[in-house]
Amino acid sequence: MAVTDSPYQAYESSEVGESLPQTRSVRDRVVPPMRGSVLWGWVGPLVVTLFGAVLRFMNLSHPKAVVFDETYYMKDAFSLITWGVERTTIKDADKTIMAGKTGIWQSCAPEQLDKCASYVVHPPLGKWMIGIGEWLFGLNPFGWRFAAALIGSLSILILARVARRMTRSTLLGCFAGLLLALDGLHYVLSRTALLDIFLMFWVVAAFACLVADRDQARERLVTWYETSPMSQYGPSLGIRWWRIAAGVCLAFAMSVKWSGLAFAVAFAIMSVLWDFGARRAVGLRHPYVGAFNKDLPQGVLAFAVVPFVTYMATWTGWFVNATGYGRNWAQATSSGPGFFIFDSVRSWIKYQWQVYTFHSGLESSHPYMSEPWQWPLLLRPVAFYYEGRQDTCGVKDCSEAVLGVGTPVIWFGAVAALVTLIGWYVSSRDWRAGAVLLSYAMGLVPWIYFAIADNRTMFLFYAIPMVPFMVLAITLCAGLLIGTSKPTATGVTPTRRTIGAAAVGAFALIALINFWWLHPILSAELIPYTEWKARMLFEKRWI
Repeated sequence: MAVTDSPYQAYESSEVGESLPQTRSVRDRVVPPMRGSVLWGWVGPLVVTLFGAVLRFMNLSHPKAVVFDETYYMKDAFSLITWGVERTTIKDADKTIMAGKTGIWQSCAPEQLDKCASYVVHPPLGKWMIGIGEWLFGLNPFGWRFAAALIGSLSILILARVARRMTRSTLLGCFAGLLLALDGLHYVLSRTALLDIFLMFWVVAAFACLVADRDQARERLVTWYETSPMSQYGPSLGIRWWRIAAGVCLAFAMSVKWSGLAFAVAFAIMSVLWDFGARRAVGLRHPYVGAFNKDLPQGVLAFAVVPFVTYMATWTGWFVNATGYGRNWAQATSSGPGFFIFDSVRSWIKYQWQVYTFHSGLESSHPYMSEPWQWPLLLRPVAFYYEGRQDTCGVKDCSEAVLGVGTPVIWFGAVAALVTLIGWYVSSRDWRAGAVLLSYAMGLVPWIYFAIADNRTMFLFYAIPMVPFMVLAITLCAGLLIGTSKPTATGVTPTRRTIGAAAVGAFALIALINFWWLHPILSAELIPYTEWKARMLFEKRWI
């Protein structure tokens, strides 16, 4: 069951002009069949997702403290569900919240409510998502971490399903979901009320939508090829709802953090290139002209119009409230509805510019900051939480810690897998290798630019959108290692497949053991200080 269930990679390479066995139909070549049971295609990923969800929800309210940057986002989230905009809080609001009280707002006279507006530097969607958990379960650690745990768990399901679609293998899809469930950084961010897990979710959701759109568009194209008179340019493929859904997801990613913009641009280009490849694959005489005329207009709708409208909609709370930061409500309402709209937009643009200048000038030092080129090797994790205790764990010195770090086996394995994908893509132009490499680059290269150009303050957890694509890289290499299920056509022997499957299984087992070893310092388990220190891989950098 792999890149294994059908000779998938062998026939995908035909898009760059390699010859094909004449027995293969155009349909099988352009849209390789999905092998295996549809039922198990859902049951397997759901079981893996349930495993990841149990890990993430178990004892979610521990530590009963405000962890790292939760101090910003859990209060902003509560403000959004209370007021519709972010408001400033009293001094020591965190202590008030941990005491079970919610009266944390700075008091303002009714005519000066705008003075209590809080200046925030990220769009509101991620905080709205955190706020849903607080609305359901209250302003407490479980409430403000609920949405992160739910979204983190759902991202496992999405990745397992998209890996299955890309490899045509339920087994490899489950393998990908399992690795994501066992990644330490994904685990920590799924249990912490920060924005990055939501950014990652919408990015991987957009990618999954585009992979589904790729299959659906090719299915429609092949159906036309089989049933209609041939033309030079090919048909219009109708409304592509998966592509529109991808545009919505990309807008949501940008509505959590602006770094989602890099993925939006890259995914739009990637989708258009897939359209070129699809029309070329069925033998159209002018595939590029056909794609420009038939596919590009819908691409503009999906990747420009839909994201813009969706992004603006996430700011509804700011537009309809007089108390948002920089809102200028009184001035906007002073000269009629036309001026109200104009001045509201002008105030919003000014606010966005202030946010941009804040980020471009963010150079303050932090003990856990790191450079992007250090991220793939986990050279500087982030201590989200640490509490030293005395005589509470059976020995004198005890520790409770939440360390924001990836599972080393997965991250180091991903480095090797990504290098392999570069060679694979150069030699075969396989679309899957290219898509994974591009997506990974969009999570890393912009930060390298900011590090060089702006000397920005950055942290390892900014790398979380890269993690699903690191896992996909490992999964694709696992499929290569196992080989296809057509030994007579590919030269892959049963012995080779057995050895490859054993190697892939061993890697999954080692990742599980590595995660189990790190788990106490990912979940604030009370352990002896000596055990905490033993888990510091690079002692001078990790401590």
